[in-house]
Amino acid sequence: MDKIDTQLLHVLRDNARISLSSLSRVLGLSRSTVQDRMTKLERRGIIAGYTVRLGQDVAAREIRAQVMLKIVPKALDEVVAFCRRQPAVVALHTISGEFDMAAMLRSDTTAALDETIDAIGLLKGVERTQTSVILSTKFERAS
Repeated sequence: MDKIDTQLLHVLRDNARISLSSLSRVLGLSRSTVQDRMTKLERRGIIAGYTVRLGQDVAAREIRAQVMLKIVPKALDEVVAFCRRQPAVVALHTISGEFDMAAMLRSDTTAALDETIDAIGLLKGVERTQTSVILSTKFERAS
């Protein structure tokens, strides 16, 4: 990746729906050059897809939580597989420190969120969990 690819990704992170002609104007390149670069980035797996970010009112109604997991090493694969099947689990990260993993959860209700958290905590191999409900988001960048 060169400087232009990095700029292209930065613009797409801010607005993945930007038109090709607008994108070419921002980058100072022809439409065909921008399209070729995007295609190459997609083929190389650098761009894996395009997504939708919810508006503030919709996002504010979601209940989100971060669940820290302390896991017995032999249970890691089972925990990952279980979390992958849970619609409320939107991301699962391995981390350093006291805990082994961090799960990011989203739900429409506290009851549904609580049910998922309880199910994770009851998994064989999960020694301990610590949950933090997210109260507000000051800012969030697209990944």
